[in-house]
Amino acid sequence: MSASPEPGGGLTWRLLRMASPLFVAQVAVMMNGIIDTLMAGRLSAHDVAGVGLGSSIYFSVYIGLMGILLALVPVCARHHGAGRPAAISEEVRQGFWLALLLSIPGCLALSLTGFWLDIAQPPEQVAAVTRPYLLAAAAGLPAALLFRLFHALAVSTSRPGLVMSLNLSMLVFKVPANLLFMYGLKVGNTELIPAMGGAGCGVATAVIAWLTVLATVMLLAWQPELREYRILRPVRPSSAWMLRTLKLGLPIGATQLVEVTAFTFMAIFLARQEAAVGASHQIAARLAGLSYMVGLAIGIATSTMSAQSLGAGQSRHARHVALTGLRLGGLAGLIAMAMLYLLRAPLSQLFSNDAAVIAMAAPLVGLVCFFHFFDSAQTQLTLVLRAWHITASPMLVHLTALWGIGLGGGWWLTYGRPAQGLAGGDASPGAAGFWVAGTVSLAVATVALAVLLARTWRRDPQTEGAAVDTAPMKRSR
Repeated sequence: MSASPEPGGGLTWRLLRMASPLFVAQVAVMMNGIIDTLMAGRLSAHDVAGVGLGSSIYFSVYIGLMGILLALVPVCARHHGAGRPAAISEEVRQGFWLALLLSIPGCLALSLTGFWLDIAQPPEQVAAVTRPYLLAAAAGLPAALLFRLFHALAVSTSRPGLVMSLNLSMLVFKVPANLLFMYGLKVGNTELIPAMGGAGCGVATAVIAWLTVLATVMLLAWQPELREYRILRPVRPSSAWMLRTLKLGLPIGATQLVEVTAFTFMAIFLARQEAAVGASHQIAARLAGLSYMVGLAIGIATSTMSAQSLGAGQSRHARHVALTGLRLGGLAGLIAMAMLYLLRAPLSQLFSNDAAVIAMAAPLVGLVCFFHFFDSAQTQLTLVLRAWHITASPMLVHLTALWGIGLGGGWWLTYGRPAQGLAGGDASPGAAGFWVAGTVSLAVATVALAVLLARTWRRDPQTEGAAVDTAPMKRSR
């Protein structure tokens, strides 16, 4: 890496070249959920609501556990910047044991379907779809966590195209797998695979997750540029490594958990209303998630390149990368915001043929515009802070803003006195209250994280070549 910062335009293109395949890779993942919503929506509102509720619970569990493994990205990126490939190999190989360890509580949590349904209290037709969906999701969780190790290796060493290629390859199987498990398979009078309805989406996702792991193993074994890391060589688990990684990763996992539950618990709390409310919320949620991938990709690229500069002892250049990425992310957020607003009606019609669902979804998509801008901004700030190994303080910001203001305020606006006055009688309060409170909470988090980043930089060495800690987890707060 150059010791002096390159011109802003050159750095912007470098960020875009890294962010573009990451965006495509994330969209490919997101498309799995969108395909589920589209295909379940052709069955019934109960199916799409059940799939949406099941996926919300699954991602609440998965994202929190996956967040712990995200600690490997800034750590390996610093090793890459410092030219230490053997250290990267050790991190990823030890991560195998951590992924398996995290799978145990994750699978257990997903299998407790009664617990989640008692919280959500959905109509029985919706619950009938959610129960088998969650059991299938539990079977695929270990594979999803193991794949994050390859993701950390590829991203931290500036090879995001590998992740993109794998995700796109697996996406090809999604529609046929959904059709197979949703509608079943009969040969003559023999039913080889029963028709599972919307729950078949969860089975298809689990099968594809394990196929992705198999493809990853083949790639690590055969591709020369990856084979040099010797990731497939066995290694004994290290308790010291585990403790150091958890010190950095647990706050990241908690932050991810708070962020995703503030989002997905909307679906759980809205499940007690009529199915059309849950279905319209899922449409808004899918579009918000898809738009979010733009800021996420730019944030990951910015964080990784900043960490690589820190590993090379170039603190000033790391800040230059971070500021350039934040400006780029802000511009992308404004563009996505405008597109969502202009296309809110046709996008709602794309996801459902139910007039009641479409009527509820269109105004929610209008709220998503503002929600998305602040969601993108706070995500990028959080990722930049991880490059400096600052993880605990952002966790507290997210806990206070997203749970306190977002979920608490959303509940009050939806089921409290304001909702009772606006809805009137037995009318459904809808989902708007949660989206309004969520937007306010993200705006508060954005401001708080920006202040935290400014304070972090004031305390960090200012000169090029200054000694920057590249040891994993030492700078965690």
